[in-house]
Amino acid sequence: MPLFTIENEKLQLQKTANFKLEKEIQTLIEKNMETVFNCKFIATEFSTGDEHAGRIDSLALSEDNNPVILEYKKVESSELVNQSLYYLSWIKDHKGDFQIEVNNVLGKNIKVDWDDIRVICIAPGYKKFDLHAVKMMGANIELWQYKLYDNKILYLEEIFQRTATTTTVEAIQQGKNPVMVEAGKKAAFTRANATYTMEQHLKSMDKDVKQLFTDLREYIMGINESIEETPKKFYIAYKISQNFVCVEARKNKLMLYLKVDPKSIEMPKNGRNVVDIGHYGTGDFELAISNNEELENAKEYIMKAYENIGE
Repeated sequence: MPLFTIENEKLQLQKTANFKLEKEIQTLIEKNMETVFNCKFIATEFSTGDEHAGRIDSLALSEDNNPVILEYKKVESSELVNQSLYYLSWIKDHKGDFQIEVNNVLGKNIKVDWDDIRVICIAPGYKKFDLHAVKMMGANIELWQYKLYDNKILYLEEIFQRTATTTTVEAIQQGKNPVMVEAGKKAAFTRANATYTMEQHLKSMDKDVKQLFTDLREYIMGINESIEETPKKFYIAYKISQNFVCVEARKNKLMLYLKVDPKSIEMPKNGRNVVDIGHYGTGDFELAISNNEELENAKEYIMKAYENIGE
């Protein structure tokens, strides 16, 4: 899609450009890791040792404390996907090396969560064979395409994210709502690739809370088909490039942690600022939901959190 700027009610087509060196896009992302992917930068050109003779372009730690591998190319190249798969395999066998690097950068109190490893490929384009290969392998790889424009605008778009075509989650899928079917497919993929599952969270909910969660989940997944659902040990994260809402099930209510600045809103009675309060999930604005009215009111804040991270 072409990009235009507006000046005096006239549209000016913006011409595309590219980085002179591959290192330029790498350095730009590394310096803005939290802005783009909400990850903490750990290392650049990380050596995999003499035996494996490789260098991972960038290493980071996600907001959920998962390892993140980033690889870059300034041209279309199948080598990018192959390298990423290689480094994904390597890091699974060298958890100690990554943990040491994290501790050196962020401190010894950081514990890496190995239930999920995020791999991000960034390039100006991908060949159809690469897209098909990644889809068939079902590997945890995100393909991001960038466009650089002459006026120094950088556009990033995720063109492939992990999906699934297997059985859906029965507890949520009654009625065959298309939005819920797709959400169930994503959960099924997680079920096959992570330690924590949607079913484990559902079992902890009573009947009323489960219905609230079903309605909440349908609303969130209906915002954008690109939204990912990731069950963690203590909460369920909903994200695009980063988490915008995390849901924690309690005995008789749901606790939402949203990517909203608490100072930017009028605090509702069932909400609070948790910037300086320890909690599971990510987000500084806590919102309790125990009935349908509170759920309806919560939608405004959920949308605000979604808009805060951008599409």
